[in-house]
Amino acid sequence: MEFKAITIAEFLQGTIDGDENVSVSNVSKIEDGKPGTLAFLANPKYEKYVYDTEASIVLVKNDFVPEKPVKCTLVRVEDPYQSMAALLELYQQSKGQKFGIEQPSFIDSSATVGDNIYVGAFAYIGANATVGDGAKVYPQAYIGSNVKIGNNTIIYAGVKIYDDCVIGDNCIIHAGAVIGADGFGFAPTPDGSYKKIQQVGNVVVEDDVEIGANTTIDCSTMGSTIIRKGAKLDNLIQIAHNCEVGENTVMAALVGIAGSTKVGKNCILAGQVGVAGHLNIGDKVTIGAMAGVTNNIKEGKIVLGAPAMDHDRALKAYVVYRRLPELRDSLNELQREVKELKAKLNEE
Repeated sequence: MEFKAITIAEFLQGTIDGDENVSVSNVSKIEDGKPGTLAFLANPKYEKYVYDTEASIVLVKNDFVPEKPVKCTLVRVEDPYQSMAALLELYQQSKGQKFGIEQPSFIDSSATVGDNIYVGAFAYIGANATVGDGAKVYPQAYIGSNVKIGNNTIIYAGVKIYDDCVIGDNCIIHAGAVIGADGFGFAPTPDGSYKKIQQVGNVVVEDDVEIGANTTIDCSTMGSTIIRKGAKLDNLIQIAHNCEVGENTVMAALVGIAGSTKVGKNCILAGQVGVAGHLNIGDKVTIGAMAGVTNNIKEGKIVLGAPAMDHDRALKAYVVYRRLPELRDSLNELQREVKELKAKLNEE
């Protein structure tokens, strides 16, 4: 499907510099722009590409002032990044949508499925499960007994949702994710072996949550592991039993949260963050990449490092860490001088 610059500008409530009739049918990065594609300029460090890009249309901020002529058509908007996101959503909606129930698939006779759903081949929907209106369950997905899936939620191929779990409206769960597997609970015995503690709870995922590919969220020992409304979890994340992730919190890939930890709302956890169990992370906390969190964190804090510490202190510690080789040499030199002075004193 093609879109003209004038159509894009009207949709985004923007203005045009250039040919309002130029058309695009795809998108591209500004540095790799091709004719007939739409790109955007949100980060100033990419400005150099706008002068030579082959993209036909580029979204820019309203106050962008070119330093030299550009050959593409500019569409000026308040926020190019948000505008690009809106256009990509429109583009996705323009593509064909899947509906109907493919065969072979299995839907238990006691399950309830809504209107306008899609169930892919080899999908399994268990006893007393509920799938809401407009939901999509892609091939080879497993929906266990008593699972509830909300309206317009997308369950991609190979997702496994264990018994009794609850998924809200407008969620997206990407391929290979596992929701509701047993938490890691074992009791040591006198002979040195471990006895499994049965995990009898579930996972509750509230509305508007996105869960990345191969992410795992364990069921609680009792009660619920909870992912609150609007949270966004990247690929390859581990959320352990009895955890709670707050509203609109985002986590990058390879984050691991140990059992019974509560993460507040509007937090940011960068890649490979590890959080120990039974902790409380306050609202609006930012945790830098590869940080190791072993203590509670108060609201609004920014922490870095392993073990994680306050942002300013961590930066000071890092400066010292970088100078360790020089400090070691200075210490060795000081020890040598002290040894020489002692030897002279002994001679006297």
